[in-house]
Amino acid sequence: MTSFLNVATSLTGRRWTGPDPAQDRLAEGMAQATRLPLPLCRILAARGITPEAAPAFLAPSLRDLLPDPLTLRDMAPAADRLLRAVAAREKIAIFADYDVDGGASAALLLTWLRHFGLAATLYIPDRIDEGYGPNVPAMASLAAAHDLILCVDCGTLSHDPIAAAKGADVVILDHHLALETLPQALAIVNPNRQDEDGTLAHLCAAGVVFLLLVEANRRLKQQGSQVPDLMALLDLVALATVADVAPLTGVNRAFVRQGLKVMARRDRPGLRALADVARMDQAPTPYALGFLLGPRVNAGGRIGQADLGARLLATADEMEAARLAAQLDQLNTDRREITEAVRIEALAQAEARGLDAPLVWAAAEGWHPGVVGIVAARLKEAANRPSVVIGFEGDDGKGSARSIHGVDLGAAIQRLAAEGMITKGGGHKMAAGLSLTRAQLQPAMERLADLLARQGSGAQGPQDLRIDSLLATSAATVALVEQVETAGPFGQAAPAPRFAFANAQVSARRIGDSHLKLTVSDGSGPALDAIAFGAFDGPLGPALDNPGHRRFHLAGKLELNHWNGRTRVQLRLDDAAPA
Repeated sequence: MTSFLNVATSLTGRRWTGPDPAQDRLAEGMAQATRLPLPLCRILAARGITPEAAPAFLAPSLRDLLPDPLTLRDMAPAADRLLRAVAAREKIAIFADYDVDGGASAALLLTWLRHFGLAATLYIPDRIDEGYGPNVPAMASLAAAHDLILCVDCGTLSHDPIAAAKGADVVILDHHLALETLPQALAIVNPNRQDEDGTLAHLCAAGVVFLLLVEANRRLKQQGSQVPDLMALLDLVALATVADVAPLTGVNRAFVRQGLKVMARRDRPGLRALADVARMDQAPTPYALGFLLGPRVNAGGRIGQADLGARLLATADEMEAARLAAQLDQLNTDRREITEAVRIEALAQAEARGLDAPLVWAAAEGWHPGVVGIVAARLKEAANRPSVVIGFEGDDGKGSARSIHGVDLGAAIQRLAAEGMITKGGGHKMAAGLSLTRAQLQPAMERLADLLARQGSGAQGPQDLRIDSLLATSAATVALVEQVETAGPFGQAAPAPRFAFANAQVSARRIGDSHLKLTVSDGSGPALDAIAFGAFDGPLGPALDNPGHRRFHLAGKLELNHWNGRTRVQLRLDDAAPA
């Protein structure tokens, strides 16, 4: 394949690839047929969108994309049992995972139940003391005091804990990969059950919970009852979808597009308070959900009190929201410091083993289990390989794993658990968790590397950088960015379009410890502002800090920067190469 702009090896060691001639012809034909801008048509063509389908794709609606909840197995008995509990005013407990998806799923149910004057018990396990998912003591205790237990974003692999919930009905609402044998729960609604067809496998747990509430509302309407406004809950579904890195395809696009509009109204006290402490001064975007709000909601479950995030998302009290948001903001600051210390150690350890193996991994005593997932993601990005990071406390290790496109990490870790090579483990294609002993560590990592190699991991060369379109700096206008954003929302499985600017002159200044602020001009018109976050953590910063008279090809994503009442286009720089 010919490299784009002849960039075979960029400053970050990547080959640039661009649209092929056939794709360009499709884009040009679409532009003529639809009168849409050519850069937007190139994005649509790259995603396989036809001219006929373009209008619907650019305006995704829940009315068109929302699936019938009853297509999921066990949805009917789950909805019936929930409604029976509401009608009889039974005692309900919600057992949720400690991440954003679990917290948002719990908040969806707590808010919906509040409409009927019901206050459910919220239980979120401590990450260190209890670990992920239901455990026998907690489930037995909840069952003794409740009629119905709803397990959200967990429970699919929890056979013994579910069996311990004697005297209570258990409904599982999850999306993690299931085994052939399911726990003995009243209902298990999970698009990743082995007996599902996979058409809704991209849903996060909050999406599954939302579908349950859609079905419950439908049944209530048939009875002539007043029902909660589910559209007002889509801010929670959007946050969970983005933060859990669910693919932004199908109904998830509509969830996030509509959810961002709901969030922009700032009606939910918890999210309003969190946006304020995060200093969000403009309309929410997928980036804000994934990198500003999500990490703060997660911070309680990572290094603090596990239920803080869910309580923030569910509260209707302004003062409680402000207090919880402040706590989570401080915990997130602390979490960043812990993460950076672990990242430095883990990267050095992984580099010593080599970053070109099928699996990149690191393990050490005392690494906080609340940050190993973040560090695993950093290792994955550095090596373009599946990664595992494990923190030990004595003989017991808890780890997180992150994968790359095309490698099913969750299935491989489930196989390790089935083979007895780790204490337990599970997850989904892109992310998983595991527990193991020190004696199991080396054999388990060797076996996992072998399983991943069979899927093609390790065969990758340097990661290619996909370029969607070549632009002149004068073409990077506010109008263009607004048109491009109609192809969003962008995120997992729907990357934001990346534009290249050729033969540009650069001036730069360092910001803080590792960032670089740039001005870019190719002589076609006004200069373009650019920002390179973390530039001095890699080769971009040193190369671009003092460019002299050298010119560069630049690649990155365009965004709007609102400041002091003005809106300007900014390039978020991904890569560069000498021109």
